[in-house]
Amino acid sequence: MELVLVAGAYLLGSVSFAIVVSRVLALPDPRSYGSKNPGATNVLRTGSKLAAVLTLVGDAAKGGVAVLAAEWILGGSGNAAAAHWVVPAAGLAAVVGHMYPVFHRFEGGKGVATAAGVLLALNLWLGAATLATWIAIAVFFRMSSLASLVAALFAPFYAWWLFGLSPMLPAVGVIAALLFARHRENIGRILRGEEKRIGQKASPPPAA
Repeated sequence: MELVLVAGAYLLGSVSFAIVVSRVLALPDPRSYGSKNPGATNVLRTGSKLAAVLTLVGDAAKGGVAVLAAEWILGGSGNAAAAHWVVPAAGLAAVVGHMYPVFHRFEGGKGVATAAGVLLALNLWLGAATLATWIAIAVFFRMSSLASLVAALFAPFYAWWLFGLSPMLPAVGVIAALLFARHRENIGRILRGEEKRIGQKASPPPAA
């Protein structure tokens, strides 16, 4: 049962809402323009705020659903010991699914929205602290990627502060490490002073 839940979380995470929403709304494939990242920020480059919002909500929701479903199923079975590690493992699996989706040739997004949904579902205070960190950096520096990196850096600290050395900590730590790995190109651009700021115009996508 435990491995089935983790595998199910991975499959749920593999559903790319950027791609699904773009197809439904007859927009270009987000992997064909801009950063080529199937995420809400890149989808916004089409000029469709609706598509970007739907992508953001969908990607965050699948992370939250993966965690809450595992918690509900294991809670109903009375297997508290399994829930102690399976629930954070399901959240991690959802993020991995988003980054390396089996449905899209393992070419996924950077996982920020999905990670946010996972953290909020794992614990409201953990998610809120991480989100507040993202907002603070985004407001001051106007860079979404930098905000994501700083928030990812602090997330394991918040997990340790709230839960100590529990299974929550390694799961959040691995999520943070994966976010850094997926942002390696952004890190290079930040260091070179070439990273685009929030609201900065980019080249428009090709016609659908």
